[in-house]
Amino acid sequence: MTATAKVLLYSDDRTVREQVRLALGKRVASDLPEIEIFDTATQPAVMKALAESTYDLCILDGEAVPAGGMGVAKQLKDEVAHCPLILLLVARPQDAWLASWSGAEAIVGYPLDPVRLPEVVAELLRHAGVAAKA
Repeated sequence: MTATAKVLLYSDDRTVREQVRLALGKRVASDLPEIEIFDTATQPAVMKALAESTYDLCILDGEAVPAGGMGVAKQLKDEVAHCPLILLLVARPQDAWLASWSGAEAIVGYPLDPVRLPEVVAELLRHAGVAAKA
């Protein structure tokens, strides 16, 4: 059982990071532990964070620049042993095929839906085997 669910959030845009934090709050579902979000704004920071700690989920901004979340997701899936599940934030539904290519387990579109985002995060955390303390 996990005390908290660790989520690594990548976006070069601080307003996107704030929107994700607001949508997720402290807990995404009653059967899951509180979430702890760790912000990163660059691809090197993502790689460093994953080298130094373990995360239950990565949320990557597909619109980030210069390294987009889809490319970062592909790199993580190819290079990181025991890569956490990945949720991509995408601007266009047509990007679903690219998200699939990247190895991401789920996508959520912009504008961020404050109901849908926590639902998808909860599904992924359950899939990752994260559970609240009894």
